[in-house]
Amino acid sequence: MKKSFFKLFLFAVVLVLFLSSCKQQTSSNGKQGATNGQTVKGGTITVTSVREPDTVDVQRTTWVDDANTHLYEPLVSYDFDGKIVPALAESFEVSPDGKTITFKLAKGTKFHSGTPVTAKAIKQSFDRFKESSPTAYMVGPLKDIKVIDELTFAFHFSEPFAPFLSNATTAYLAPLDPSVIDKYGEEFGQHASAAGILKLSEIKRGSSITFAPFPDYKSVTTFSENKGAPTFDKVVFRFIPDDDTRLLEFKRGNTQVMLKVPPNNIKELEKDPNVELFKALSNGHTYLGMNNKKPIFQDKKVRQAISLAIDRNPIVDFALEGAAKPIFGPLPPTIPGYNQQVEDAAAQKYAHNVEQSKNLLKEAGWTETNKDGIVMKDGKPFSVELWVTQEPTMQRIAQILQNQLKEVGINMKISVQEDATIRAQSPKGVHDMLLWEFGWYDADILHSMFGRGLSTRVHYQNNELIKILEKARVIVDTDERMKLYEKAQTILVEEAPWVPLFVRENVTAVRDLDGFKVHPMTGEIIWSDVKMKKK
Repeated sequence: MKKSFFKLFLFAVVLVLFLSSCKQQTSSNGKQGATNGQTVKGGTITVTSVREPDTVDVQRTTWVDDANTHLYEPLVSYDFDGKIVPALAESFEVSPDGKTITFKLAKGTKFHSGTPVTAKAIKQSFDRFKESSPTAYMVGPLKDIKVIDELTFAFHFSEPFAPFLSNATTAYLAPLDPSVIDKYGEEFGQHASAAGILKLSEIKRGSSITFAPFPDYKSVTTFSENKGAPTFDKVVFRFIPDDDTRLLEFKRGNTQVMLKVPPNNIKELEKDPNVELFKALSNGHTYLGMNNKKPIFQDKKVRQAISLAIDRNPIVDFALEGAAKPIFGPLPPTIPGYNQQVEDAAAQKYAHNVEQSKNLLKEAGWTETNKDGIVMKDGKPFSVELWVTQEPTMQRIAQILQNQLKEVGINMKISVQEDATIRAQSPKGVHDMLLWEFGWYDADILHSMFGRGLSTRVHYQNNELIKILEKARVIVDTDERMKLYEKAQTILVEEAPWVPLFVRENVTAVRDLDGFKVHPMTGEIIWSDVKMKKK
């Protein structure tokens, strides 16, 4: 790679090293991915997850995780040191002016359908993404993609776009198989084909998704011994919202991988000699979101009052049993752009203070109180509804929040919704509040959440903030870019359109497998070396 890469994408190499150091992954036995004892070829690996993807078509969703990401092979990826390295593309080069990134594919690469991965296919896939994906903003000021030859293509931008390579490590920007898109159109998600390590076998809505190893898969990563397809027969992702059921299935040996181990089960599983736990802080945070379109939340004093009413300590200590870190600022320490001064200022400004919260509500006109202790304005009580997922831990958090807000005179009703419903309906702005989370690898996530027309969860738009976030996307100098994100975060702290709550410790439990690894940067399972243990 040329020096221009290091000039333009210094944040993606140097700052991501910081991210990697913050996101230290630990394994309960200290031997992550070690192979112990005898293994067998073949077998079915069953993974349990709380959330079912709304679709496996990554160009039609705003949420990817282990249950749909492994179908896809991105052009580039992170190595374990946090550097951006080739993946599906065998090489890439950034022009001196930062406006062109040229990729070259390896010969013989195929999609799951058997059709070859070519420069033309890449262009077709990205054209679809740019035209119709809900996350099309991830390619920034992309003008066009030029096919140079069968295996070479170039992305041309109207101006340098700092987050592109970081974004390109994700499944969102991974190429889809155009031959399958042409055949099935908007039904692609039922027959998805790409170039990832796993290929789609079966989708049972409301129950499971089954994948098989892609026999023609070839890895260029340095963190796996096996460079080809895994040796197991298939992977089944089962979707079980109930924690007790997931735990029981895991302890019985009916499942081998349990994602997002409930906090109250961590200590129990740590004592089990047949279980290995993998822990890492999330690259995002969980927040209490207000729908800023609703008149009740358009007064900044009301939003600030809600922030002051929240005490994070019982949430972390009881609902999460210590498996999280409280946070007050817009970014967690696991995302480059996190600023300790901003975090300290936010923690001081919004330290739990019931009296100050009540005073702000009064200043906002909520001066009356009904017989139930709920504050009123113009004869109407402050009553709102909170959307929360079916995950029991999130419901416990919602109950704590409900009690804390009632203490300052706010009646918050809890409405349990399916995960897919929240994702589909919250962009329409029909909710009052939601308990939600985000994750990413770059501070550009703030643009995704608060950019012009992009605030689909909290619906907050601020022209000054938008201008700062748009400028930060095209700044080459890392220091200048980080200063812009500091300004953006300062605005968010003052405006309080949401209440950041905590950074979760993601815990994955594994049994009866050898060679299991979780990527320390992305938190995704690395399937290459995984084998079933001989029983």
